[in-house]
Amino acid sequence: MEPDDSINALGEALEPCSNDPLTGFFRDGYCNTCAQDRGSHTVCAVMTAEFLAYSKYVGNDLSTPRPEFGFAGLKPGDKWCLCAARFLQAHDEGCAPKVSLASTHRRALAIVPLDILKRYEAQAH
Repeated sequence: MEPDDSINALGEALEPCSNDPLTGFFRDGYCNTCAQDRGSHTVCAVMTAEFLAYSKYVGNDLSTPRPEFGFAGLKPGDKWCLCAARFLQAHDEGCAPKVSLASTHRRALAIVPLDILKRYEAQAH
């Protein structure tokens, strides 16, 4: 699997999303993607309790630990490479999390318009 160019939604070099927890389709800490990434795990999202509850409700439980997969479960404040369609769905339902545009892959723009992503931009620390 060859990753696409590491360019973010702003047209700049893609910045890391999270190494703790380790995220990304390639589990490299970046929201890199490739043709095999059917879910487009390209939006670097900052988890909230509201979003985690919503995701669990719609069938993608990100908060429950799954040690058999080396997954500790996410908690509010964790950053995670989220599927672009799930982000858009959460936006439509009024519970989208904040995002890091510098860490969101440009491929997310094929699903989520930049103006929507910008509404949720998290402030850098």
